[in-house]
Amino acid sequence: MIDQSQRRPSLTSRLATSDARTLDEQTGERRDNTAMLHELAHYGSFESFDNETKLSVENLHVPGERNISRLPCILWQKIATYLSLCDIVCLATTSKTLLHRIGTKHWHLLQEPEYEEEKIKFLITLNQRLPQHLLCFPCAKYHKRTKIGNETLRPTMVLNPLFECASVGRYGKTQPKIRLTPGHTLPFSFVQLVTRAHNYTPSHGIPVLDLCRRYKDREGGWNHQTRYYIHQGHLLLRVISQKFAASGLPVSGQRHLLYSREDYKPYFSCCSHWRDGDLMDICKCALSHITDPYQMTLKQSTIQRSPSSSLLGSLCSFCRPMRRCPECPTEYLVELKLSEDIKDPIFRFKQSIVITRWSDLGSGFSPSQEWSAVNGEAAYESFARLGKRAISATFEAQSGVAIPGQRLISLNPKNLKRSEKANDWY
Repeated sequence: MIDQSQRRPSLTSRLATSDARTLDEQTGERRDNTAMLHELAHYGSFESFDNETKLSVENLHVPGERNISRLPCILWQKIATYLSLCDIVCLATTSKTLLHRIGTKHWHLLQEPEYEEEKIKFLITLNQRLPQHLLCFPCAKYHKRTKIGNETLRPTMVLNPLFECASVGRYGKTQPKIRLTPGHTLPFSFVQLVTRAHNYTPSHGIPVLDLCRRYKDREGGWNHQTRYYIHQGHLLLRVISQKFAASGLPVSGQRHLLYSREDYKPYFSCCSHWRDGDLMDICKCALSHITDPYQMTLKQSTIQRSPSSSLLGSLCSFCRPMRRCPECPTEYLVELKLSEDIKDPIFRFKQSIVITRWSDLGSGFSPSQEWSAVNGEAAYESFARLGKRAISATFEAQSGVAIPGQRLISLNPKNLKRSEKANDWY
């Protein structure tokens, strides 16, 4: 007789046990061991990528592409007539369906010289996709960056290429740049790098602090300090120029202090409209307010002051207010300050003239509007565009520095246009 404990389990108990082993504890789904073995057999082979390929192809379709394909080609070509060439090419690159509807003839028009501006506008839209390239505006092409992450602003006489360009040295193919001080310029390529790093990722350019400099002009003895700040996508520039000045300088001495003998331009930083307005007259007026220093008598061997002189000269109503150039986004402030001269052991503190310039260099996408206006290549109405908000106030607000209250008036109230042939500007 068979023992009851050695009997084979019933079919019901066996099914219950198998269900308990194949059920997933978390999801409650039944595991199919046979299907699992088949999946392991095809894992890593080309057959396992079929589903992923189908999913990737489905994801390539732009939402609403079927609705676009329903419209006839004649309608899309009619729509293209209301758009600029740059907008047409951008619209055609959104999907293959639109490319077939609009056609490829507009791509060939971008190569024509008369459509160079439209080509540059289209190339600017590719800025974010090309972090290791820079747009060369004279060539209207993207060039590979040769010093990625190590770009450094150097003086003008130092050869400092950021990319290899075939049009270097050709007539009319010069890189856009602005003059800061004698021997120092700011190429537009560095403006691109700074604004790209701010708008996209650090790999697109360099930090804005890498452009800040402090140097001394050996020829004129001026000390310069440059600083930059990005506000609402625009790059703002501040240049502080300082020079010790003696009292009672004649007209020839004032010219010798202010103008460079190399190109007869000011030693300090200024825009291209400095000759038209009252900028140089303001600087000469400020120099005339410098008082006499302390006087030492030989008998008493003591330092005495003249009866009517003060420790620091005060400016008048003509040279004290802050000025704004009406033709470009640039502002100036002329001041007299007491500075320390380490090289002079007797008169340690001397009066110096300080000229501060603030400029808006634009968004950095292209050398147009603000950048061209500062260079004198485009028309710009600063009082209508900027309004009551001063560039200097915007710049100094980021560091918490408060500028003393000053009136902001026009640098050229009479709208004078002085050329190099005239003598009144000098």
